[in-house]
Amino acid sequence: MIIPIQKTSSEVKNFVFSPYFGDGLRITFGVVFPSLILAQFNLLQVGITVSLGALCASIVDSPGPITHRRNAMFFTIAIVAVVSLLTAFCNFSVYLLGMLIVGLTFIFSMLYVYGTRAASVGIAALLIMILGIGDIRPLPEILLYSLNIFVGGLWYIALSLSLHRIMPYRQARLNLGECLIEIADFMRIKAGFYQEGMDYDKNYKKLIEAQITVSEKTDAVREHLYKSREIVRENTQEGRFLLVIFVDMVDLYEQIMSTFYNYQNLHKQFDKTGILTDFENTLNLLAEQIEEIGASLKDGTNPHLSLKLPRKIKDLKLEIEALVALKELESSTVNFSTIGLQALRNIEVNVENIYLRIKKIREYFKDKKLKTLVKNDIKIASFISHQEYELDNFTDNLNLKSEIFRHALRVSGIMLVGFIIAHSFNFLHSNWILLTIIVIMKPAYSLTKERNLDRLIGTVAGAFIGMVILHFVMDTHLLFAILLICMLGTYSFQRKTYLVSVVFMTPFILILFDFLGMGSRALFIERVYDTLIGGGLAFIGSYILLPNWEYEKLKKTLIEMLEANLAYYHQVSQMYFGVKYDRIPYKIIRKEVFVRSANLASGFQRMFSEPKHKQLSINEIHEFSVLNHLLSSYVATLALYASEHFEKIPDFEGLQVIAQNTENMMKEAMKIIEKSEFIDKESIQIIKQKIIADQDEESQIVIPEQFMNIQKVAYDICKISERIRL
Repeated sequence: MIIPIQKTSSEVKNFVFSPYFGDGLRITFGVVFPSLILAQFNLLQVGITVSLGALCASIVDSPGPITHRRNAMFFTIAIVAVVSLLTAFCNFSVYLLGMLIVGLTFIFSMLYVYGTRAASVGIAALLIMILGIGDIRPLPEILLYSLNIFVGGLWYIALSLSLHRIMPYRQARLNLGECLIEIADFMRIKAGFYQEGMDYDKNYKKLIEAQITVSEKTDAVREHLYKSREIVRENTQEGRFLLVIFVDMVDLYEQIMSTFYNYQNLHKQFDKTGILTDFENTLNLLAEQIEEIGASLKDGTNPHLSLKLPRKIKDLKLEIEALVALKELESSTVNFSTIGLQALRNIEVNVENIYLRIKKIREYFKDKKLKTLVKNDIKIASFISHQEYELDNFTDNLNLKSEIFRHALRVSGIMLVGFIIAHSFNFLHSNWILLTIIVIMKPAYSLTKERNLDRLIGTVAGAFIGMVILHFVMDTHLLFAILLICMLGTYSFQRKTYLVSVVFMTPFILILFDFLGMGSRALFIERVYDTLIGGGLAFIGSYILLPNWEYEKLKKTLIEMLEANLAYYHQVSQMYFGVKYDRIPYKIIRKEVFVRSANLASGFQRMFSEPKHKQLSINEIHEFSVLNHLLSSYVATLALYASEHFEKIPDFEGLQVIAQNTENMMKEAMKIIEKSEFIDKESIQIIKQKIIADQDEESQIVIPEQFMNIQKVAYDICKISERIRL
């Protein structure tokens, strides 16, 4: 398969202007610089220690508000300095060292209760502990070693904060641009449903994976924008610019989400006409426009709107009118229904609305240049969560019901086993075995399994590449250049693709050790051995030692998904019965639907990676997930119509019975899954309500049909819920 050069070039450009590459450059410079400078004064060993402190600080310097990053980095360097002292003092006794490993591993693994950034603090502390094992020094050197680590951390913090001060909006722009590019990919997958001969299950799986990514990116951008003082105050055009684009980006995502139909029926009716292929091409063009806006945010240019799009949309309208005319002639060759034609109309309107929203976002670039952007009236505090760092959070999780507590016990137990094995065989390195365990073991079995495979494959491939480099490259300057490239690759991909990061990391370590005169071939063999042992222990531990299986948590996830969709449907349906559209409550509820949809998709995906006998009701949960996505899409369609035409909505009082029945069925579905209350199965039925409407009004045909579709989906959710066994 030949990959177009233009596409490859675009992907490379997107990566170079991505936050991942920016992080890689910052970390590489922050880690290398102290060693380079101090090496000039014959203090390379001191420089490596200072670089180690910088590396520890970089671990918690993940994307987010600068205040969170700064506080985490200062806390980290204080913790790692103390841990380095404790490790050095315990090195004189193997028993004290074993107790320290178990104790610190448990405490720092428990930091997951405070979120991922706090967990990163624990990783940094455990890294310094592991690297310090077996490094026996006299007291003055111990104190100097810890001081150098602390200084290295301070150097990195100064670098990171200085870069932020010089470019305060750079990280936010990169993250926002990355999010838009992911939304463009999501839209391309949606466009795939219009392709003739499409594998619906395969495409839906890709859609779910993309939905998880978009949700994660959107949450990250929301946290960054809404918790950054410079942006929240909106004192600058740049801050206002980023906020208005984000708000419209989420609306755009909802617009794309709402285009979900019974594609099998559409293909049966319209494949021969070619209109579905035209829809696919138009949607792909729109995705290109979204991607261009994302790329423009990242590289600071202005996006351009394609002149093809207005013509394409106009052609779609004409094609639909031609099909309607053909239907009215009652030709014998026509095999499509009125409902099918109405679906095409709905899709065309949605396509046009997506184009108008893209056009609106494009106008913000002009407004920013003209300095005419005004402040946003969104109540930001309503959309952000606050992490509480209370001791009660920690102590409340000290029980076997807590997933984090079981994870902490599991990791500390396996770390002790790894330490004992390493000390039983002289040719093994406890540092690498323990480091492999810490990096691989995650609270979820599926994540541990994935990391394990990535670590093993990446280590073997990277070690082979490293040995080839060391065998053929003799020039030290060229070797150093390759070392820098490998470091850059390691740090650029560590938050994006772990496998690629490990492939870069292993040659980097081998070349570094070669520079330090610590051997190469023997190191290659030892690293593979240690990785195999550490990975094997991590895998066995995650499987047999207080494992966390996904089915144990899915019941709660399914109910939360139904609760979110019920609240979303209730909020939207009331707009058709006289309740005015209120943007803030609506957007809060919509956000919950997006988050919980992603949670359900993530849970299902993790369950799919677990052993077969732990995949309970996996087909039913997949169907439940599809139905909930369909429900959210239908409700989004109602919401968009209501928000844009609220003043023109006709009287739909007759639909209240259907709306109430739909809500009742969703509540019954929750009871069925929970199995904690009496279930009234007689209430699980579809009500057919005849709506007297002016047939000249398109809305009076489309809206009742949409309410009926949602009711049918709610009924199907009830039925599939009865078959779920968790």
